[in-house]
Amino acid sequence: MRCCLPLPCLFTCLLLLDAVAGATGAEQQQRRLHHQVQHGKCSYTFILPQEVGEEGACGGAGGEGVGVDSPSGGATGGGATGKQQVSNALQRDSPPSPDAPHSHSQSSPTWQESKLQALESIMDNNTQWLHKLESYIQESVCVELQEQQKKTLHTHTAAMLDISTNLLSHSTEQTRKLMDVETQVLNHTSRVEVQLLEVSVSTSRLEKLLLLQANELARLNERNRLLEQRLSVMEAGHAEELRAAHQEKKHLQTLLGMSGLPHDEPMLSRDCAEIYKSGVTQSGVYTIRLPNTTHTLKVWCDMDTMGGGWTVLQKRHNGSVDFHRTWREYKQGFGSVLGEHWLGNAALHRISSSQDQSLLVLLRDADGHEAHALYQHLHIGDEDKNYSLHWRGFSGTAGKTSSLTRSGTMFSTRDRDHDLCSCRCAQMATGGWWFEACGPSNLNGVYYGGVSNGGGSYGGGVSKVAYNSIKWYYWKGPSLRATMTTMMLRPADF
Repeated sequence: MRCCLPLPCLFTCLLLLDAVAGATGAEQQQRRLHHQVQHGKCSYTFILPQEVGEEGACGGAGGEGVGVDSPSGGATGGGATGKQQVSNALQRDSPPSPDAPHSHSQSSPTWQESKLQALESIMDNNTQWLHKLESYIQESVCVELQEQQKKTLHTHTAAMLDISTNLLSHSTEQTRKLMDVETQVLNHTSRVEVQLLEVSVSTSRLEKLLLLQANELARLNERNRLLEQRLSVMEAGHAEELRAAHQEKKHLQTLLGMSGLPHDEPMLSRDCAEIYKSGVTQSGVYTIRLPNTTHTLKVWCDMDTMGGGWTVLQKRHNGSVDFHRTWREYKQGFGSVLGEHWLGNAALHRISSSQDQSLLVLLRDADGHEAHALYQHLHIGDEDKNYSLHWRGFSGTAGKTSSLTRSGTMFSTRDRDHDLCSCRCAQMATGGWWFEACGPSNLNGVYYGGVSNGGGSYGGGVSKVAYNSIKWYYWKGPSLRATMTTMMLRPADF
């Protein structure tokens, strides 16, 4: 028989060889010898039969049998009572002699020899079976080892194929990701190149625009130079006319003195506040005598705004007067008190030096919105101090913070630069003003009114605002399009 278990295992084959039949008595037992063969990791055990009986001769009246010596030295045999009969297998391997005598004394040697021969034959058969079994087990083990090796090889091959497939899939995925990243980088590079091209085009346009503006500024400067020359000629003619008028006046006064006719010298006020207090409450043009001088000056007196008594020092409402002027012009004043004008820095110094003054600034934009800024105390320094501005006590509706430059700032014009910026604010922002570092205000900038600096407007009626326009930053920010500005002085204790 063959017993097979998965490797490594213990193959145990038991070959039961019953050569001797059992006796009829149930009380008799058989003693069996064990034979064990070790082959590698497998062990084979064979159980060999051996008959055990009572002492005496084999055989009896009840039947025939074959006996062997017991381990204790007694003889066993067949008989009717107390005797064991050999098994059918033993009888086939070693049949009893039919002619054997029944006498114990005569049959014992022959039976022993027969028994030995039968045992030797059995042993030979068993040995052959063992060899066959060993060969079969070896073949089975080799086949199973080969099959196991094939299975192991197949398993390892399948595992390697799986690993290779996974690596290939991972490599493919990584390659795809790298291609995606490369595509993104190329797209980003393309976008950057397009942006750089757009920036380059925009830079070119800006350079062209700057060149055009530079040319326009050069043209305007040339025009201003010609106008200044014409103005100088006109001023010279005006001065000559004034000199002639003074001479004529003196001549008339001389004639009046010679004729003996009485004449009264009119009493002139220092400012519009005195005129208002004298009982004149109608706004208009009046003549005042500047404090501590004999010089007279025509001014516009506002007798209606916030209690009246205001001396107007600056007014703009239609852009008819160019405010981009020289230091001398801002010192003496320019324009007409009936329209746009600047009263003059020298007059401002004289008026504010006689007594503490208040400054009122009135503003109106292109949408008709109005606002004001009131400074309770104002003083303008003399020319040696470059007409420096000193103020305190801000209030009003033109912003939560004062747009007027900080106290102590000096006045600048296009030909006299006293600001704190290397860019020359009076040239860049135009006009004469207390710029400091260009600052948040300039009421003497270019008048654009409700249109852009190019004379047009953007879609939707929104006009573009130039940097050199009229500016009062903390009211409307950089988008202010002023259509009216007024600056007025009045004694602080009015």
